[in-house]
Amino acid sequence: MSVAIYRSEEGAAEVRQRYQEVLNDWPVPAEQVRVPTREGDTFVLVSGPPDAPPLVLLHGAGANASMWREDITTWAGHFRTYAVDIVGEPGLSAPSRPAVNSPAPARWLDDVVDGLGLTRVSMVAASFGGWLAVDYAVRRPDRVTRLALLCPGGLGKQRTIRVLRALLVRSFGRWGARRSVRALTGLNSPQDAPVLESLMLTFAHFKPRMELLPLFSDAALRSLTIPVQVTVGDRDAMFDSRGTARRIRQCLPHAEVHMLPGTGHAVLGRTDSVLAFLRS
Repeated sequence: MSVAIYRSEEGAAEVRQRYQEVLNDWPVPAEQVRVPTREGDTFVLVSGPPDAPPLVLLHGAGANASMWREDITTWAGHFRTYAVDIVGEPGLSAPSRPAVNSPAPARWLDDVVDGLGLTRVSMVAASFGGWLAVDYAVRRPDRVTRLALLCPGGLGKQRTIRVLRALLVRSFGRWGARRSVRALTGLNSPQDAPVLESLMLTFAHFKPRMELLPLFSDAALRSLTIPVQVTVGDRDAMFDSRGTARRIRQCLPHAEVHMLPGTGHAVLGRTDSVLAFLRS
């Protein structure tokens, strides 16, 4: 079902224009494809050798495939990468938001994977995309071969009070918007400035999802027999990252877990660590 995901058409056009500028400057050759799904067309950016193993990339909420710009050159050297714009997010896919407390997200991913002509895939996924990837791997164990998760949802509790506090300061103009995005993402260093500016533009116009992500049961997590890597920051304002790490270690003792000190929700710069895991 189509929903209004932007505050205005003018704002939507501004976000899309910025995204198109990133796509025009994509660092590796890429094919832009649209896959028909039951939730509407899904935009996918395809890179890498056609005969390489398939790797599906799922960004977080409030983002799009541009999230992977700094990683794609390395990963596309070894994999056929499929950077998916999740429906209902500020990318080029349909403005549809399948209910997270239902089989609908997995059915949407079925359509994407089938539409791309794939059968079994590895996945790299962040935040909300991480929730989607785990949900898909639990429901479709025969379709996912490996999971690399960055600050994933659905494993540790969502920190709703912290999020609400951060959102409250958005009303204080540009200063408030910057402070809010910094608080939620943990992006505070000078080198994070381009990402911070992009997020500020997006959330000036975009209406984010507000529903809580369902927590996966211990039984669901224990059903994952595939290799799993989980990377979280110890200062994540969105999810209880220590709870995430603890549950993964308890339920998936074979998993590789990284807790990054001094890192917030935005886990960046893990290109080589993820690649080593994917190729191990």
